[in-house]
Amino acid sequence: MTVHYAKSQPGITFNALEPGYTTTDMTAGFEGGRSPEESARIVVRLATRGADGSGVGPTGTFQDELGMLPW
Repeated sequence: MTVHYAKSQPGITFNALEPGYTTTDMTAGFEGGRSPEESARIVVRLATRGADGSGVGPTGTFQDELGMLPW
């Protein structure tokens, strides 16, 4: 869907992301995980890419905190 939207709407940036295992109310019974703030970093990074005037960021990608992941 991400790639389809990216191709059909070239003026809008579409990306999918993997925030990683996050500690939330839903995962309270499991150990480990990162804080919601840590997991939100990738969301903020993708949402603000290009906001500094450097141009539009990538579109149609799948990413985690380290960068692009293969489909």
